[in-house]
Amino acid sequence: MNRSIASGVVSVVSAKVVVLVVTALSTPLLYRLLGASAFGEYSFLLSVFAIYMIFVSSGVTDGVRKFLAEDRAAANWSEHVVGFYFRLAILLAGLGAVLLVLSTGLGIVDLAFGSGLKLYFYVLAALVVTAQFRDYTRKTLMGFGLERYSEPLKILDKIAFVAVAVPLVSLGAGVIGALAGHLVASTLVAVIGLVLVHRRVSLSCLFSRPTERFPRKQMLTFNSMSIALVFLLMSLYHIDIVMLQRFRESAAVGNYKAALTLAEFLWFIPMALQTVFVHSTSELWSQNRLREISDLASRTMRYTFLLTAVMAVGLAALADVAVPIYFGEEAVPAITPLLLLLPGALGFALARPILAISQGKGTLRYPVAATGAAAAINLVLNLALIPRFGMGGAAVATSIGYGSMFVFHCWSARLVGFDPLADARLGRAALTTVLAAVPIFTLSAAIAKPWLALVVVPPVGFGIFVGFALLVGALDPAEPFEVLSMAPDPIGSRAAAIQVSLEDDNDGETRSWFQSLLFVAGLSLLVSGLALGVVGTDIRFF
Repeated sequence: MNRSIASGVVSVVSAKVVVLVVTALSTPLLYRLLGASAFGEYSFLLSVFAIYMIFVSSGVTDGVRKFLAEDRAAANWSEHVVGFYFRLAILLAGLGAVLLVLSTGLGIVDLAFGSGLKLYFYVLAALVVTAQFRDYTRKTLMGFGLERYSEPLKILDKIAFVAVAVPLVSLGAGVIGALAGHLVASTLVAVIGLVLVHRRVSLSCLFSRPTERFPRKQMLTFNSMSIALVFLLMSLYHIDIVMLQRFRESAAVGNYKAALTLAEFLWFIPMALQTVFVHSTSELWSQNRLREISDLASRTMRYTFLLTAVMAVGLAALADVAVPIYFGEEAVPAITPLLLLLPGALGFALARPILAISQGKGTLRYPVAATGAAAAINLVLNLALIPRFGMGGAAVATSIGYGSMFVFHCWSARLVGFDPLADARLGRAALTTVLAAVPIFTLSAAIAKPWLALVVVPPVGFGIFVGFALLVGALDPAEPFEVLSMAPDPIGSRAAAIQVSLEDDNDGETRSWFQSLLFVAGLSLLVSGLALGVVGTDIRFF
C-alpha cells in the first residue's frame, strides 16, 4: 500500500483544527438557543451515548483499521476483512439498538436516570445504527490509507450536524432537534462512506465466506486492551456529566458542560501531538532508540506544559469576561467550576503525549493500569462530592482525576521503558507560570472594557509568559527563535540568524546580555503587578 504517513498525519491534524473551530462556534450557539437546562439534558444524553457506543463500535472500528493496514498476502484479504467487520458492525448495531429500545420500553432508563427522557433514548437507539456505520466507513477508509477521504467525512459530519441542528433548535425543536442533527449527519456520512468503500472493495463482500484459515478468533479478541483503555478514558470525560444529571437539575449540568468545553480547549495541542506520536514513535521503539524516545518525551512535556499553562492562566484571568461573552449571562455560574477544572486539565494535557508514546510501543498493560487508577479516583471522588457540592464537587473531583493521569502515566512510562521527566524542567515551568500569572491577572483586572481585555490580554500575556520562561530557564534563549525560523521571510530568516548566533555563543556573552535584559523586564513586570494588586483592582486603564 503506497501512501505517505506524513500526509495522513497532516490530514488528521487538519481535520481536528476544522472540527475544533466548528465546535467552538456552534457550542455557545446551541447553549444560547437551548438554554442551560435543555443544554444540560443534551450534554447528558451525549455522554451516555458515548460510553454506550464503546461496546458497540470499538472492536469493529479499531479492528478493521488494523487488519486492513496489514495488507497480508492471503487471497482477497481486504475483501474478507471488510466483509467480516461489516457483518460484525451490522450485528452489534442491531443488538445495541434493540437493547436500548427494550431498556427504554421496560422502564430501566427511567429507573436509572429519571423520567422524561424516554423519547430521547428512542432517538439514541436509531443513532446507534447510523453512528456505527459512520464510524465503520471512516475507519475502513483509514485502514486503506485514505485519510484524504476519511478526515473530510469527519468535517462533513460536524458541519452537517450544525446545519441541521441549529435551525431545528431555533425553531423550537429543543433537544430532539439537536439529536436529529446528529442522526441526519451520521446517516449522510455513513452513506457517502459506504460509497467510497465500495469504490475500493465491492460491498458484495458482505456475503463472501472466507476460508477456515481466516483469523476470525484473532479478529474477535483483538483490541480488548484498547477497548478497556478507551472505556476508562471515556469514563474520565463523561462520568461527571452522567452523575451530575442524577443528583442535580439539568441547568447545573448545562453550566458545568459549558465550563468543561472551555477547559477542554486546552487539549488541542496535546491531542495533535498524541495523534502524531502514535505513528512517529513506533519506528523509534522498533529500533530500540530509548534515549531518543526519552529526549522526545521530556522536551514535548516541557513545551506542552508551557503552552497549556499560558492558555490556562489567560483563561483564568479572563474567565469573568470570556464566559458571559461566549455563552451568555446565563452561564455565569460556569465560571467557578471552570477555574476549578483548569489545574486538572493541565495535568491531563501533560499525560496525553506520554500515553501516545506508550501506545507507540504497543504495550498497553501499564497505560491501561495507569488510566484505570485515575478513572477509579475520578469515580470515587465524583460519588463523594457531587451529592453534597454539585457543580463545584464535580469540578474538584474531575480536576483531581485529570491531574492524577499525569502522575500515573509518568509511573507507567518508567515501566514501559522511557523517562518523560529527563529534561522536562517542571519546576522551572511551574515557576514561570506563577511569576507570569501576577502581571497577567493584573492587566486583565485593569482593563474595564470586556472586548478590549479579550483583544489585549492574550498577546501581551503570551509575551510576558515567554519572557519569564526564558528568564528562569524553562526555555533556552534559542528555542523561541527556532520556532520563528519556520515562519515565512523576512521573519523566518532573521529568526534563524538569531538562533544560530545564540547557539554558537560559546563564551555566553550574548546570552548573558539577553538574560540580564529579561531579568530587568521581568522584575519590573512582577513589581508592577504586585503593586497594583496591593493598591487594588479599582484602577482601570481603559
